[in-house]
Amino acid sequence: MRLRESLVAAMVLAAATVVSAQTVDAKTFRYATTGDIGGLDPHSNNEGPSNAMKANIYGRLVHRKPDLSLEPDLAASWERQNDTTWRFKLREGVTFHNGNPFTADDVVFSFKRQTQETSDMSFAVATLAEVKKVDDYTVDLITEGPDPILLLNLPHFYIMDREWVEANDAFEVVRGFGTTNWANLNANGTGPFKVVEWVQDTRLVLEPFENYWGKDEMESNATKVVFTPIANDATRVAALLSGDIDLMYPVPLQDIRRLEQEPDTEAMQGPELRTIFLGFDQWREESLDNDGQKNPFLDVRVRRAFYQAIDIESIRRVVMRGAATPTGLMIAPGINGFQEDMNARLPYDPEAAKQLLTEAGYPDGFKVTFDCPNDRYVNDEEICTAIIPMLERVGINVTPNFQTKSLHFNKIGVAEGNDTSFFMLGWTPGSYDALNPLMQLMSIGKTGHGDWNSGRYANPEVMELTEKIKTEMDEEKRNGLIRDAFRIHQDEVGHIPLHQQALAWGVRSDTVESVWQRPFNDVDLRYVVMK
Repeated sequence: MRLRESLVAAMVLAAATVVSAQTVDAKTFRYATTGDIGGLDPHSNNEGPSNAMKANIYGRLVHRKPDLSLEPDLAASWERQNDTTWRFKLREGVTFHNGNPFTADDVVFSFKRQTQETSDMSFAVATLAEVKKVDDYTVDLITEGPDPILLLNLPHFYIMDREWVEANDAFEVVRGFGTTNWANLNANGTGPFKVVEWVQDTRLVLEPFENYWGKDEMESNATKVVFTPIANDATRVAALLSGDIDLMYPVPLQDIRRLEQEPDTEAMQGPELRTIFLGFDQWREESLDNDGQKNPFLDVRVRRAFYQAIDIESIRRVVMRGAATPTGLMIAPGINGFQEDMNARLPYDPEAAKQLLTEAGYPDGFKVTFDCPNDRYVNDEEICTAIIPMLERVGINVTPNFQTKSLHFNKIGVAEGNDTSFFMLGWTPGSYDALNPLMQLMSIGKTGHGDWNSGRYANPEVMELTEKIKTEMDEEKRNGLIRDAFRIHQDEVGHIPLHQQALAWGVRSDTVESVWQRPFNDVDLRYVVMK
């Protein structure tokens, strides 16, 4: 499957090279974002900053380059044997950070580990029936049926050292922010950087792996990397301006101009493929917020009323300062399967929302707790704060629950507390294909499905269409199936899509020579060059 040309064009515009001056320390790269990673276990939490860090430490069969094309990583080459079998020749002479050799046994073992029910990353290998060892440096990936996007998912298939995992009794994947096992607190990959120190919520220190197989081709010249979570926007900006860090993201929208005006900082801006959306509890019979009464979100009229009560244009203009693109779909332009003619939103209409609530039996509204992160997405708390009076205007009594992302994700997570009625979430399809959100957000009940379907939206037709999309090789027919699934989801108001946020990074131009800003908003340390 080809990535859309529009996405590649956007990437060319988004890739930025930062200009010059003197440096404090030419080899140490210091960067920050809003919160810490969820853990070091590559098969645990499927969350953007966590995945970005895993990719610096752990190897995959296939790596995604800054222009989103695929290149060999731990697999030196691959070819399709038949409709359901791909043969991968593995790279020889590769070692893990502890010196153990990498072989086919590690690939087979990693597949078994990543397909556990507790793995948030099982979606990436969900279509595989088996990973079979042919010899020490050859494996066959055997799919349950024809898989049109197998290669697009493989950058999320992380390879672990079987011997190391077994020696530390860490086969079982433990999911959830703040949960621990050996693999979540320690790391041993084949990637270009190794972990030196991790003090949770304080700093993560990395150094280049001296025996990394691809070090001669790697652009980075950093001899040390320090990642620091800084939740407060003003503190993060101040750290960049003072020179305490070299890069930070996201830049608060109100500070972009300030960074552009300073002589030693720049604001890098570009498109992001993340869709921010709202979801509802659609599986409990009784409401969590209304003393055992019927769950109002089981009624599509209530869900539609919430949608039509939200003034997305005001959010775009005032809260996001224009740095957002309102959307009617759960995927962004540039994702395989995007349906441009279906991207229109339901109209903002508070009076229609009130009428829908009355028809549904809630003329005086009802109570609801609104779960929102306050350190994960661009202006996440501010967006939720703006939505609250919009809902109250149509009669909904909203109690806000703003939390740091670790608490928020644990509360709304399907496998964790899942005691949410109404919530915010954001999603970038790791495969850049519509199948990913269909599996992860819009279906449930099968391995690799519904890991972040926090409201447990379920429709048998959508599930059936999703299964067909997995194996349909004809692109036109596949897009038709995607359209059908998206239409059902839209008609049922399975979620409320809000917008795609824009990327904004702040960079010290006196210490950083170049860095790639990719639309999935991560820092691939392979491409960080210091002055």
